[in-house]
Amino acid sequence: MTHSTIVTLPSSRLARRALCLGALATSVAWAGGVPTTVLEEVVVSGSLGKLQGAPLSANQGVVGQDQLEMRPVLRTGELLEVVPGLIVTQHSGDGKANQYFLRGFNLDHGTDLATSVDGVPVNMPTHGHGQGYTDINFVIPELLQSIEYRKGTYYAGMGNFSAAGAVDMRYRHSLDAPLVVLEAGQDDYARGVAAGSAEMGDAVLLMGLEYAHIDGPWDLPENYRKRNGLLRYSRQTDGGAQFSVTAQGYEGDWRSTDQIPQRAVAAGELDRFGTIDTTDAGSSHRYSLSADWSAALGGGRSKGLLYAIDYDLDLFSNFTYFTDPVNGDQFEQVDQRRVYGGEWSWARSFDAFGRPQEFLTGIQVRRDDIGRVGLYRTLARERFETIREDAVRQTSYGVYASVGTRWTEWARTTIGLRADRFDFDVDAQLAANSGRDNDSIASPKFSLVLGPWEKTELFFDVGKGFHSNDARGTTISVDPTDGVTPVDPVDPLVAGLGLDVGLRTALIPNAQVTLSLWNLKLDSELLFIGDAGTTEPSRASERRGIEAAVIWNPLAWLIVDADLAWSRARFTDYDPAGDRIPGAVENVASVGVAIDHPSGWFGGARFRHFGEASLVEDDSVRSEPTTLVNLEAGYRFSNRYRLSAAVYNVFDSDDNDITYYYESQLAGETQPVEDIHFHPVEPRTLRVSLSAKF
Repeated sequence: MTHSTIVTLPSSRLARRALCLGALATSVAWAGGVPTTVLEEVVVSGSLGKLQGAPLSANQGVVGQDQLEMRPVLRTGELLEVVPGLIVTQHSGDGKANQYFLRGFNLDHGTDLATSVDGVPVNMPTHGHGQGYTDINFVIPELLQSIEYRKGTYYAGMGNFSAAGAVDMRYRHSLDAPLVVLEAGQDDYARGVAAGSAEMGDAVLLMGLEYAHIDGPWDLPENYRKRNGLLRYSRQTDGGAQFSVTAQGYEGDWRSTDQIPQRAVAAGELDRFGTIDTTDAGSSHRYSLSADWSAALGGGRSKGLLYAIDYDLDLFSNFTYFTDPVNGDQFEQVDQRRVYGGEWSWARSFDAFGRPQEFLTGIQVRRDDIGRVGLYRTLARERFETIREDAVRQTSYGVYASVGTRWTEWARTTIGLRADRFDFDVDAQLAANSGRDNDSIASPKFSLVLGPWEKTELFFDVGKGFHSNDARGTTISVDPTDGVTPVDPVDPLVAGLGLDVGLRTALIPNAQVTLSLWNLKLDSELLFIGDAGTTEPSRASERRGIEAAVIWNPLAWLIVDADLAWSRARFTDYDPAGDRIPGAVENVASVGVAIDHPSGWFGGARFRHFGEASLVEDDSVRSEPTTLVNLEAGYRFSNRYRLSAAVYNVFDSDDNDITYYYESQLAGETQPVEDIHFHPVEPRTLRVSLSAKF
């Protein structure tokens, strides 16, 4: 038995976007990356002023295809900024995974933000450059159907890396018509996309190709080249069963433009867009094959997913320059692996004790066969010393279950539990660091939802989450740089306890508002430092914050949205060094206007701001805030052609994409110097786009 919330789908294309914008969710729950029907189904017949769906917290939502099309993004990774409070930046070449900031975390390249595409995980554990490394350059934006997100530790289907949040990017199964997109812009930017779908009886074949090239504003042209391809076969039977097979391929290579020291720029020795080591570079590929299906089973619905990934990264970096005056400080990081995994879930609605219930259970398995994960010293990309080179086999198993109960028309609860086990097998070049380890963790979850009253719902959520540490850190015994100094191993799994109190309301005419207060405690921020090949234990921590999102639809063709987030991040164990967590951004703001006029004109503007952060534990050095404005305008010629122009960084801000504080040594300096190192935002940039449907 199900209960339905009645809502209307607005008639205008732009108004339909409002239903997906911000923190509202449709009636979808995740069994890992697999959507599952929950207690309430959305029936298309209400208005924007009604609440829709049955989320477990105020911090989950679905952003649809129309909204994604209207969002100007400089890089593919910035698509994830549809998640309220999430900031996506870059500190190196565009082919490298982005930097992510959310809920007081500097997530580095993805730790604590579980990211997937159609349920297939993107995060890479025990990675050559950083734990949880998340590179989404293989995504073709024009083929996306939606981005589903949820923040916090309250969802039974979410496991490793999801303490701060989880995002699932979902592809379409078909296109209305064949599509060609041509783009060009400053800094030798060129991009082309060709996609289409064809019916094959009761099946559909979707195909897409993307090529892009850019040099960027850097003194050393980046020469980033990206090749993407997607092929998807989908089939649905008369009985409602669904099946699809998806093959994807990505290749990219680039020259890196890493962060530079502030003192060199201040002295006039280096331009803001300059580079110190001109031989830094990278290349990567990701090939994947996945199959997913869903069908009726035992009075409920069963869903499954299988996937295989072949992945490679070869990255040359130099962050400290010449602490070795003879050979320099460039190093190479290599990650070569194959990933195999799958998941299965089953959900069924039933009545018990006169109350509607929804039962959900699932299993998740993943194995990473890492043939080589290595760290080498290099000079102009030529190796002259191996710091460490390992082979790793890492397997994880997760099982979970939840029960949702509607106690009254205004009260419902969801109780969940998941259990995870990890097995690590490290074959290190230095025998003392080889070995096996394993760990397990249980994560209970609870959600209480009250309402709606006066078009308002209240949420209370509490749950346990976790992230895994690098497998090499679990078996390490000596420092690989000298082979002698003893090193303590890290705990394989780090637990986090989250708490959220929130509301969402449609009480204000033509508007929807969400608000939440959250808290997250981590037992330890132990991390493997890929740049050095060693582990570095840190202390227990606590983060808390406030988040707000507003969507206003004053006219059928106009949407205004705003997301605001404030956070406080502190170490909780005393240390004379201080209690600040370096890199934890304290406030984030995003305000957008989207226009889709019936005359054919469309466009929008987006204001994006992220505030200061402590760069050292005693708060004696802080980063500067960054503010950007992006603008797009265009015109649709009938339903076939679309011409638009986008200007990024409209006011030509000279702020920074990212800022660090550490020691480095320039040529001519006799010893390392502590300094701010930064990567600037790109200057004002113009791009034009022409798309056609046939």
